[in-house]
Parts: sequence; structure tokens; C-alpha cells
Amino acid sequence: MSDLVRSDENGIATLTMNRPQVRNALSMEMRHDLDAELVAIEHDPSIRCVVLRGEGEHFMAGGDVKSFMEYAKMPAETRRATFLARGHELHTIMFTIQRMSQPIIASVRGAAAGAGVSFALMCDMVIASEDAFFTLAYTAIGTSPDGSSTYFLPRAVGTKKAMEIALLGDRFTAQEALEMGLINRVVATDDLVEETTKLAGRLAQGPTRAYGNTKRLIRNSFNQSLEAQLQAEAEGFADSAMADDWVEGVTAFNEKRKPVFKGS
Repeated sequence: MSDLVRSDENGIATLTMNRPQVRNALSMEMRHDLDAELVAIEHDPSIRCVVLRGEGEHFMAGGDVKSFMEYAKMPAETRRATFLARGHELHTIMFTIQRMSQPIIASVRGAAAGAGVSFALMCDMVIASEDAFFTLAYTAIGTSPDGSSTYFLPRAVGTKKAMEIALLGDRFTAQEALEMGLINRVVATDDLVEETTKLAGRLAQGPTRAYGNTKRLIRNSFNQSLEAQLQAEAEGFADSAMADDWVEGVTAFNEKRKPVFKGS
């Protein structure tokens, strides 16, 4: 069985990390498959929304720390070169998630640890079950975070709280994550699949091109001047207005009916 399973239904691509025996720890095969599937989805107009989830009772426990033992026997410089290369391979996944127009939802149950936190933060929206918990955990194995958590975390919670989360590595609950602004919704554990499907279904019926422009505007806003952001907004609006979905949206508004977007 593959370490990553993809299923498509009603314009929604669900990517399931499939190593439940190790809390879906990130293997090299899973990295490769995530990269390939996300690139394919990015260029597939039939896919209007993406869900990232873990098989079984957990989202993702981060890197496969047990496999790190083979690297512990290497010379220090070899370890450095190895993990630099591994990091760069991971980055392509992050870049695609950021770049793709389709909204991507992290559906989190149980543990989101280490890179699991990074993957959740990278997604556009996060819905979590009541039993979900989060921990960066990197300092517990004597290393610093990777996978984008040090980029997104301080932007969401501020520098001081980000320092606390990263340095101490303590667990925090889904409710605490919601209150900090790290996730969007907390639902009953038994309702997670249903509520995720509802949210994904709503997004899958939306104007995909406009979603992509909106995502880029929000993500780039932290690094823009007001003048540059206003120009980007104007260009995003103008680009969205080129789409059939814009014509449908304006027409539906004036006809006082619900728009039927096609993602084009």
C-alpha cells in the first residue's frame, strides 16, 4: 500500500497520508508522492478543492525519527549535507501548496507534531477534531523547526508566543489552537469527516480563479507596501474579471439567484 492515497470526488481531491502504524510520520516515499500529486492537482481544472488528512487516529507525527538513527552514525558534515538536501526536497511541496489556486484544507485528528504542525499551518484552512493536539517537538530531539513553521507561526500568534511554542515544545489542544488563530474550526471527533466534506464541498463550488488570486493577495500582503498591495489587488480583480465565473457571478447577482461557478 502506498504511503499516500489520493481519491477524487465531486471536484475534491483528498490526499491521505497512509502510515497509521507510525502516526503517519513523513517518509521519503510520502514526500515524493505528495510533491507529484500536488503538482498534478495544480494543473487539473477538474479539481476545485484539496483535503489533506491522515489515515487512522492521527494527522501526522512529523518526520520519521526512528529512521534518523542511520544518520546519527554519519560524520557531522555528512549529516549536515544530508538534511540540507532533505529540506530542499520538502520545500517543493510547500511552494506548490502556496502557488496552487485551489483551496487546500488540513483535516486534523489526533497528533499534529513537528512537520505535522508545519503542514497544517501551510494549508489555507484547518479544521480539527476535539481530540486533536499540536506540538512542534523539535527541541525534544535537539534540533530547530523546519517545513515553514517558523514563517507562519509568528505571523499567526506573534513573536513571543511563537518562541514559547517552539522553544518549549509543549502540547496544546485544538481549542487552544483555535483561540490562538492557528486553526479555523473545532468539531466533534465523530463529525470531522462530515464537516470537512461540507467545507470542501462549499469551496469546490466556488470561483477557483478568484480563490487563487485571493490566496496570493493575502499571503503576499505581509511583505508588501500599501502601494504595492493596492496594485496587486487591482491586478487580481482585473484578472478575475477575465473569467467566465466573474460573468456568472455578476449575472447571478443582478438576477437575484445563486451563482453556479465552473472554476473557469
